[in-house]
Amino acid sequence: MAVVQPGMTTLRKAKKTTVKTCLDNPFVFQWKTIDGEDMHFILQTLEERIKHIGLKKIETPRKKKRSLTKKQMERKCDASTDELPKEEETEGHQQNPGWTDINIRRQLAIGVNEVTKALEKNELLLLLVCKSAKPAMITSHLIQLSASRATPAGQVPRLSETVAPLLGLTSILALGFKKQSDKFTEAIEAIIPKIPALEVPWFQYRTGESVALAQAEPSDVPEPEQLAEAPGDELTSQKRKRMESNQLDLANVILQPLKIKKLVPNPNKIKKPPRKKKKAFSA
Repeated sequence: MAVVQPGMTTLRKAKKTTVKTCLDNPFVFQWKTIDGEDMHFILQTLEERIKHIGLKKIETPRKKKRSLTKKQMERKCDASTDELPKEEETEGHQQNPGWTDINIRRQLAIGVNEVTKALEKNELLLLLVCKSAKPAMITSHLIQLSASRATPAGQVPRLSETVAPLLGLTSILALGFKKQSDKFTEAIEAIIPKIPALEVPWFQYRTGESVALAQAEPSDVPEPEQLAEAPGDELTSQKRKRMESNQLDLANVILQPLKIKKLVPNPNKIKKPPRKKKKAFSA
């Protein structure tokens, strides 16, 4: 046996780095750039329409509370009795907090979460996304979702800077216009031709019937009760039509190889700080 001399240290074997292998998406989705003239036209159209409608969110300013001494409290009580009528006059001029018109607000989908839910229900006519959203993955999933619903969608620079102050908000990363938005009909019709078409490979070769089915209203799709009442022959014909409409033209489809991605968990080897134990107080 090898004897370790005093003062000598033993060499430790380096631990092997664990690598996790996973499959990555071969497609890269990106928003198409909008020309400068089209960008200015879209922003100007939205600005004019929002100002004309007057939709805005009003928030009450928050006042910082400070600890008052006894003398200051006494002075405040004496002054409050004298200033009661003035306060009533100022409160009469202040508007109630919230949206100025809740019905017009319901015609819009503001924010990434609200836009995503509206797209899943196929409720949007138009979707605009701000270019300042970082990281880009916050809004990248809206490309495939908009293409699946055949909804025009585009990335507009300076959308948040222009529209957010008009609506009384700090920022807007995504803005969607619903199908029942009668107040924004003219603006939507003017903006849609300026939006470039989205490129999603598996939606480029869809048949016309499948696109019409995606654009169809929820009322056009037969409900389960109607399917249950229909006879067997009609059910089979309806299923056959759905199968034919969902079939893709495989003659032009090009298969893409899957990418293999290797991930190293915690590459910087950052250790979690130890939890502090709570001391039990003795009674």
